[in-house]
Amino acid sequence: MNSNHHRFTELFLQLGLPSDANGIKRFLDTHSPLESSIRLEDAPFWTNAQSTMLKEEILNDADWAEVVDQLNTALRRGTS
Repeated sequence: MNSNHHRFTELFLQLGLPSDANGIKRFLDTHSPLESSIRLEDAPFWTNAQSTMLKEEILNDADWAEVVDQLNTALRRGTS
């Protein structure tokens, strides 16, 4: 496994999303809470490319996996 540590902002850039603090907050506010029954990569708001990137990073436990997990947690706030 690669030892790179990516920032949340870098993940948003990688996904082609606004990566400034306001853009990230707006994205999380718009798409949260994500239902617990929906896998992160299957959420309806992703493009095919975004979904594929998230799925591959999680499956391969790649260097982006830790920050993808952080995104998953952030999107599920308020769910039980």
